Amino acid sequence: MKNVTVIKLGGATFGKGDTTIADIAALQQRGESLVVVHGGGSAVTAWLKKQGVETRFVHGERVTDLPALEVATAVLAGLANKEIAAAINVSGGRAVGISGADGALIEARQKAKDMGYVGETVRLNTALLTTLLGAGFVPVVAPISLYAVGRPDKAPALINANGDPVAGDIAAAMKATRLIFLTDVAGILDESGKPIAELSAGEAEKLIKSGVIKGGMIPKVNAALRALEAGAVARIIDGRRRHALLAEFDGGDGGTTIHK
Repeated sequence: MKNVTVIKLGGATFGKGDTTIADIAALQQRGESLVVVHGGGSAVTAWLKKQGVETRFVHGERVTDLPALEVATAVLAGLANKEIAAAINVSGGRAVGISGADGALIEARQKAKDMGYVGETVRLNTALLTTLLGAGFVPVVAPISLYAVGRPDKAPALINANGDPVAGDIAAAMKATRLIFLTDVAGILDESGKPIAELSAGEAEKLIKSGVIKGGMIPKVNAALRALEAGAVARIIDGRRRHALLAEFDGGDGGTTIHK
């Protein structure tokens, strides 16, 4: 596939009056090849609370025991995934919701024992994505992955992964033209809180080491660096702006560009 764009949706960018879904449908109708990756951590936390399951975080990542994995799978690969796919379809697009476990799209291993069933990508098999794109669909990917590497006996076959690195892995494997993160900030911010328009890969790495880039922005930047290695250009933009995604494809402004 040529000229593929991978779009990572941040849950915080959705809300009343959001235009992202309409933008995705409009871009597909214009002939753009799009792969959408989503998370949904806040929804998982809310459903865990309903089930009386405590949520713990280590270094900003959810500790995922078996009950948490079951809820995360139900919410991410189920409710959230299908809501996004359905919304694109009713907006005039054509979308299919899948998870990283479908077609062995994402083969993962356990990231760290103290994190429980939290995975990181080992192999990515793009056949399903290529088939869906070739048939005229937008694949909508939930980051629930296949626990395929180093899985102990009796361990579940599913594992939860962070959507940001998954987006970077998919962009790299698909040799995407660009990777776009829709966030709830104006881009990568400098020490004074002002958006940085452009960064090289080296400059981004230095800002992580110095602590200027921190928290939830770190996995996004690391995912961007992964995509850069395969030739993509990465953009981190404010998804709260109306029609931010359409504006991005029309040469928009704002946000941060990370390039080689």
